[in-house]
Amino acid sequence: MPANKKHLTKSPWIRFAKILIGVIGGYLVMFSFHLLLTRIFPSPEVIATSFITGYLLWAVLLLLTFLSRSVWKVLGIYTLLILVFSGACYMI
Repeated sequence: MPANKKHLTKSPWIRFAKILIGVIGGYLVMFSFHLLLTRIFPSPEVIATSFITGYLLWAVLLLLTFLSRSVWKVLGIYTLLILVFSGACYMI
């Protein structure tokens, strides 16, 4: 059964932006979050668990990008999260 056309993205540029922000932005948020965790907790334990939790977090962030209506809102939220996690990492 094909998807309803009114729910699909009409512009190829918006679709490309969602893919790019979902993949790269989600990865950067996941990476900065786990970097912060290595500063708080012992590094070997975080690195061992990040193989599983990193992939799950990245997949959820990628999915949330496609569920959102506004690409710019997702880009702003991801940028804010990256700055918060990276700033907290360097403050500790």
